[in-house]
Amino acid sequence: MDQLLQWLLLPCILITLVLSVVFSLKSRRGTDAKLRGMNAAKMNISMGVMLMFIALVQLFLSNESTVRIVIGSLFLVLGVFNLFAGLRNLSVYRTMKG
Repeated sequence: MDQLLQWLLLPCILITLVLSVVFSLKSRRGTDAKLRGMNAAKMNISMGVMLMFIALVQLFLSNESTVRIVIGSLFLVLGVFNLFAGLRNLSVYRTMKG
């Protein structure tokens, strides 16, 4: 079971890492403010999902030490916050005119 989770979570982490980098570069190099904001929101969403996958690795695929549980929980909270902040910002930028 651990091997299956490992083979599922590792590609998910790598995909969201690449998406975070791509959206970050697009956000920093863009000229249109709305498009830059949308790319920054997508970067936050990707980063939030990536942090949640990392938290799952820490919580389920390692021995149950207190430090790993605390770090996994912290990553999970940060990931959920980034996800919701990105979704909120994306909805704001989609409704903007311009």
